[in-house]
Amino acid sequence: MTSHAPDRARVVPLRPRTAEAAPAPRKQAKDPLWRHLVGDVLRRERQAQERTLKDVAEAARISMPYLSELERGRKEASSEVLAAAAGALGLGLADLLARSHGELVRLDRARQDRPSGGTGDGTVTALAGRGARGTWSRRPGARLAA
Repeated sequence: MTSHAPDRARVVPLRPRTAEAAPAPRKQAKDPLWRHLVGDVLRRERQAQERTLKDVAEAARISMPYLSELERGRKEASSEVLAAAAGALGLGLADLLARSHGELVRLDRARQDRPSGGTGDGTVTALAGRGARGTWSRRPGARLAA
């Protein structure tokens, strides 16, 4: 059956033992989540209009806590909810998505302009379109109009 003695418990280490600890790998900056970008745009627009969460939530016919979670990037909203929130702020869904895309481009350019790895030549990673599995693919080095 087993090769260990029947009266002794076998210990299986969870981590391999090493003589010295390996250095932690450098973390690469992660792409921002879409829900964070959309939430930031919603919050900035609401605050620019000097409106309260309650006011916008009532106009959009969504709950105030849910709108707050959207603005903080805690919830993935449906297109219907995003359209309602945008409409309550006087924006169309296309406006909200265009502003979110603009923020994504700005963040990507800022990350590339860092001395630790950006090309600095104005190129960004652009979304090329849906691939065979229905996901967006990236096209490195694409130039977007400024």
